Amino acid sequence: MSRILHFSDLHFGTEDAAVAQALLQLAEQQQPDLYLLSGDITQRARRSQFAAARAFIQLLPAKPLLAVPGNHDLPLFNLPLRMLNPYGNYRRVFGNELEPEFERDDLLVVGVNTTRAGRHKDGEVSAEQIQRVAQRLQRAHADQLRVVMLHHPIRAVEESDVSNLLIGREQAVPSWIDAGVDLLLGGHIHLPYVVPLQGNPDQQAWAIQAGTGISQRVRGNIPNSVNLIEHDAHDRQRRCQITRWDYASADKRFIPVETTELQLSGSANA
Repeated sequence: MSRILHFSDLHFGTEDAAVAQALLQLAEQQQPDLYLLSGDITQRARRSQFAAARAFIQLLPAKPLLAVPGNHDLPLFNLPLRMLNPYGNYRRVFGNELEPEFERDDLLVVGVNTTRAGRHKDGEVSAEQIQRVAQRLQRAHADQLRVVMLHHPIRAVEESDVSNLLIGREQAVPSWIDAGVDLLLGGHIHLPYVVPLQGNPDQQAWAIQAGTGISQRVRGNIPNSVNLIEHDAHDRQRRCQITRWDYASADKRFIPVETTELQLSGSANA
């Protein structure tokens, strides 16, 4: 079984120390196989904030971690740096690859960089990115959980979030569903939810949003939250569930609040 801890929008520079400690305790308790961090790791892309993020990551139980940048991970006020080297501070911590991949027998994760130096907060996906991801998904194995991780959401459940949706999603989402994606992970809006995405009659995928992991910049009365994804494949029968964990301030720990069983498509790429 694969166990994946998905968190997003840590916004170092605005982090709550008690919540950060509770997230470390959750990771120690659950022992995930992989951490997925879907952007907005810092508040203002400063070296000190990325250093704080690095220190936090080093305290996690040692497992692979994949990250993609969010719009807050590009300098906002330092315009020369934003134009000439927008990912410089990000790369010092997470390396040069802005669209990392992770693969093992039961899991494929494809990262997509949806940030653009010329945009303040909106995300965008290009035709080249859409094609690259689709081709990679088509090469996946039948038993693999196929995950695409980006920062910006591709579906909204609140009308106020429609303006935050990924530019190019109308082309990307159908293409990736047809190519066999199971889960599309995102962040950005600090609102956790799980919604189905319908493709062809025999293709089923899910949009999964994470809230803000440890930041004080919570949305309304929604607490800090993260997602635990569990997947098992045997004889080409795949089972997947996602549990949302919210921070309970009274207990100073994350607690499970909702588990969703995800219906996955059959072995489309067998």
